[in-house]
This record gives sequence, structure tokens and C-alpha cells, in this order.
Amino acid sequence: MSELRFASALSVLPETPAAEVEAVAALEQSLGGATPELLVLFITHHHGGALDGLGRRLMQATGAKRLLGCTGETVIGGSREVEEGPALALWALAGDGVWIEPFRVGARADEEGEVQFSGLPPAEFAEEGTLLMLGDPFSFPMGQYLEQLNEHYPGRPVIGGMASGGRGPGQNLLFQDGETLAWGAVGLWLGGSVEVVPVVSQGCRPIHEPYVITKIQDHVIRKLGGKTAAHVLQKAFQSLESRDAALLQRAPFLGVAVDATKSTFQRGDFLVRGIMGIEKREGGIAIADNSLRAGQTVQFMVRDAQSASEDLDQLLAAQASEGEVGVLLFSCNGRGTRMFPVADHDASRVQARYGREVPAAGFFAMGEIGPVGGRNFLHGFTASLAIVRAKRD
Repeated sequence: MSELRFASALSVLPETPAAEVEAVAALEQSLGGATPELLVLFITHHHGGALDGLGRRLMQATGAKRLLGCTGETVIGGSREVEEGPALALWALAGDGVWIEPFRVGARADEEGEVQFSGLPPAEFAEEGTLLMLGDPFSFPMGQYLEQLNEHYPGRPVIGGMASGGRGPGQNLLFQDGETLAWGAVGLWLGGSVEVVPVVSQGCRPIHEPYVITKIQDHVIRKLGGKTAAHVLQKAFQSLESRDAALLQRAPFLGVAVDATKSTFQRGDFLVRGIMGIEKREGGIAIADNSLRAGQTVQFMVRDAQSASEDLDQLLAAQASEGEVGVLLFSCNGRGTRMFPVADHDASRVQARYGREVPAAGFFAMGEIGPVGGRNFLHGFTASLAIVRAKRD
């Protein structure tokens, strides 16, 4: 078996042909003549009319056997996050024994208005593989699809993001092998001689104390611990120091414990959801998730640049740094310089963790996909990473 090799390349040239040539040349130099089993691409909308046929051209230029990609408002390459300019990033995996099985999914509403999906990914690698997925946020309800994947492939991680930069249906593009699509979702099983370590940094920290949902209606929590939910939130607010109180007032979040067997919790134990508002008359709290149920443990949370940075660093520190790896990074389009005081935050933190140049690529997504507590969710304001490496015993 040949040694696995990873490579990434970034071009910020505005002319698409020149950007393709530059990125491909850098990629080939890093691979040392190895042919990619998988090529992943991310590209900004600046390249407009040249996007059709891009996947086919890149496969021909690199000899890649499979290709996956999408458009993004910001593209990540290496330690850079190119937020307001043209960018093309390529990421490649080469080596023997890599299993890749692509699939494509569409969604439509039936006569009763229920969403029906065109199919599930093939199950050949379901016992050990990881799903990489990219979708169009305007035509594909990824959250509902992930619920089906959780049911049919329990314990199998799904990592990826929703294409960004487009302002309506048909404006975002997905790339699969030689085809360019403007709808649905594309993905692939990845396994065999490689394994994927998921890292999902939601960037929040818990405050106050946990409560059990004792009454809920649809997405509105009525009572926490037998008390009116708004009253509990007010109590939490009054208990905080000024800094955390200001954060909670500006952007409140709720963490939902994903493991019902735990009695004490840390950051990674929660699925973070936004608080949409408070019902003044009845004291309910509206949550941006209608899947919550009575009996679940929740805790209020806050998010700021410092918390988000600490969360990402802690999660990355838990991963082994030895051996060759490649990283795919899906960051929320609300991160970057919109959240952090410096540019290139997420990308540079990945590189700093390994203390060497790691082949990395990604984009700012309109929704990030990743597992929390063994189940896959669509997140917001999150950095979701796929750390790809040789399979370990």
C-alpha cells in the first residue's frame, strides 16, 4: 500500500484560467506526482461564467478520480480565509486503498406538503465510513435529511456545509465529478485506508445552571424545572457578571444536552440553538429548533470571540498531532472578521495546533454539518472540521 498523501493549494488570481493553472501546479508539486483519489474544490462567485465545466477541467488537469466541491462567499486555503476577493482552493487525497462512493440527493414536497428525498447514500461503507456532504440552502432541507441519515446510519458522522454567496435559488453551485449543479445536495462516503476525525466547535460556553424542560409546545419552551421559562431566563441574567449579562442580552443561546445519562456538563455536551424571542404574556421562550421535547436537560449559553476561540483550541488540542493529516474546514459565514478581531482565525488556529503546514481547504458556509453526541446536525456560527488521516488500529 502506498503512503497516503495530502495536498492543498490556493489561488487568488481573478482570471479563472490563470487561477486554475496556478492552483493545479501547486497541488501537483505537493503531491510529488501522485494521482489524487479525491479532489475537493471551493471557489468564490467572482469566477462567475467560468464555473460551468470547472470540475471537468480540474479532473482532466489533475487526473483526479473523484471530485466534490461548491461555491462559497469566502474560501479557505492553508492558513488563509479570503473574505472579500476571488479565490480558488483545492484539496487532494492520494494513496491506495481509499474507498470513495459518491451520491446525489434531491428534495421535493409531496401532495400533503411533506418533504420527500430522492434517496439515501449507498450503504457499502456504512459500517466504518464517513459522509462528506455539500448542499444548496435554497433547495435542500439539510436538517431534515440529516434526521434520516441518523436513523438509517446511526453513529456514522456526516461533515460538510451549505454552499454560500448566492442570494437565491439557482445562484449557488455544487460540483460532483464533471457535473455542475444548482440544486439539491452532493456527497460521498469516504473510508477504506483513511478515517475521518470530526471536530465541531460551536463556540459557546454554558452559564448559570442546567434545567429540565418540563413543558414545551412546538418550538416554544413553556416551563423549565416547573417554573416559567422566561422567569428562569431572567433569574440567570440577574446572576451573571456584567460581561456575560451583556452577551446573554445581545445574543442568547440555549444548549441542549445530547447525553441523557450525564448529570454534569461541559461545552461539548450541548447542541447549541438560538433563542428567537420571549412570549411576554405567557413567558415562553422560542427556540430555533422544533425537535426539543420535555425531559431534556438544557442550559443557557453565551458566545463571543474569546469563547469561540477557546472552544476551537480546546477541541483541536484533544486531537493527536503526529502523522500526516489533511483538513477540510467548514466555518460559518458569521465567523471570520465578523466575529474575531483578526483575520484568518479558524484557518490559522488549525495550523497552529499542528505546528507545521497542514494541507487544508474549506469555505464559509450558510450552515455547517457535523456530529454532536453521536448524532448529526445542521449548525450555525460553528466551525466543523474533517481531519482526514490514515486509519489507525
